[in-house]
Amino acid sequence: MDIWQTAPRLMKGMYAFQEAASAAGLEPVIGELVKIRASQINRCAYCLDMHLADARKAGESQLRLDLLAAWEESGDLFTERERAALALTEAVTELTDGFVPDEVWERAAAHFDETELAALIGQIVAINAWNRFNVTVRGLPQSLRDGGRAA
Repeated sequence: MDIWQTAPRLMKGMYAFQEAASAAGLEPVIGELVKIRASQINRCAYCLDMHLADARKAGESQLRLDLLAAWEESGDLFTERERAALALTEAVTELTDGFVPDEVWERAAAHFDETELAALIGQIVAINAWNRFNVTVRGLPQSLRDGGRAA
């Protein structure tokens, strides 16, 4: 199903939400790391394809992209601010216990002011929504639609 063609108002609303979350002033590198990490957890090939390509174009190192799924074991490859954002991303994405653990929240709050924290939460919620739409309807990654294979 092409949900976006079937429900264009839904797509328009998602783009508006994504734009509002993205325009809130969070640095782009953290935004891409959050999008990639949530998409890894949610197994969303569509979003992984898109955001890995975007991160590479923005100059993100292949080593950091390769080790993102194991960020906690990657020494100082990621900054403390990035690590706090990734911990919050995982907690919000998984929500298996119903709440973000206090220690994860406190860690994020120590590295982001309230405006940045609101933007970070918006980014995490937005990518999780995109992931859920695309995983549900089996959105085919752009690289595969173009007939190419990632190198």
